[in-house]
Amino acid sequence: MTASDTHSADPAGCTSDDATGRERTLADLDRDLVYLLDQRLQLLRDHPSLLQQAAVPEAAIAETRLPGYIWRNLDTACRAAAVTRITSPSRETSHHITIIGGRGVMGRFFAQRLTHFGHRVAILGRTDWAQAREIMANTDLVLFCVPIDRTIDIIQQFAPAIPASAAIADITSIKTPQLQAMLTAHPGPVVGLHPMFGPGVESFLSQKVVVCSGRDRTAWQWLIDLMDADGADLIHCTAEEHDQMMIAVQAIRHFATFGLGIFLAEAGIDISRSLDLSSPIYRIGIDMVSRLFGQDAELYVDIMLATPERQQAIQQLAETFVRLADRVTSGDRDGLITEFANATATFGGETKRAVYESDQLIEMLSLLLASEPN
Repeated sequence: MTASDTHSADPAGCTSDDATGRERTLADLDRDLVYLLDQRLQLLRDHPSLLQQAAVPEAAIAETRLPGYIWRNLDTACRAAAVTRITSPSRETSHHITIIGGRGVMGRFFAQRLTHFGHRVAILGRTDWAQAREIMANTDLVLFCVPIDRTIDIIQQFAPAIPASAAIADITSIKTPQLQAMLTAHPGPVVGLHPMFGPGVESFLSQKVVVCSGRDRTAWQWLIDLMDADGADLIHCTAEEHDQMMIAVQAIRHFATFGLGIFLAEAGIDISRSLDLSSPIYRIGIDMVSRLFGQDAELYVDIMLATPERQQAIQQLAETFVRLADRVTSGDRDGLITEFANATATFGGETKRAVYESDQLIEMLSLLLASEPN
């Protein structure tokens, strides 16, 4: 007898247990499943060497009616949870934090996570600026969560009201000028942060946060420890390296996505109908375009315009598109193949990683679409 023969299902959502004769509901099975998954996760955490072992063999799955993708996703989720164990930091010291611009998306996120870990958070918005000195009188950290184009002005405006012993930090996507502005305007501890995520995130779990050290690390290390304890993937680098990498990571990528969206709009493409006829990869690409246009226009425009280096890189990207388009319109097949080969050589082994990761995304997207009602 196989595992699939042990229970029989009826249309009411119950199974009959041959051992007890009792009908087990979906809720009964779900409770058992949750319990077993909890036990499995704890075993992986207690014995990390098990993470190196293969999951249940395909032969065992074949003895059941369980689709292989269900087991693969469960196993992947358990392994991820086992290696990203979340532990609460010490609550012996409750810090007082002031968030300037705390009513925006990222300001609210930081306020929520800081409060969750037992810290006291005060929000300083436009209507509170007259009381800034009073609000920040006993603060341990001032976090600037304001638009890129106003960050330096606001740092300079509020620095005199911040206690010299308090740490200050910003979260903008440009680090060199902002970090220098904080170091110049404030004599105390300074750190530059860049959370590499946007709306929809509920914690720091597996989210990248760039950390650019400024001054007196001991005074703000607790904040780094908090993000680390909440599961963040912390990337330490200089402000200069950060800004150079963000040209590719943000400015060029956003411009390419922005340009594609503008083209599709001007061409009158029926996006919804195109998804009916699309591959999963096309759908993922359109999701990224649609996501951009569903967010704050000023934020993305400011990211693209932020520095002359970003503007120049975007111009170079546009020139590359023009060169490639000229090859297309002239029917230069060999030239296009050469361009392809040159880029392939540059990406090297990254192509294998990309194929693997995108295959996982395609499978997850397929499951999501299959689970949605028609």
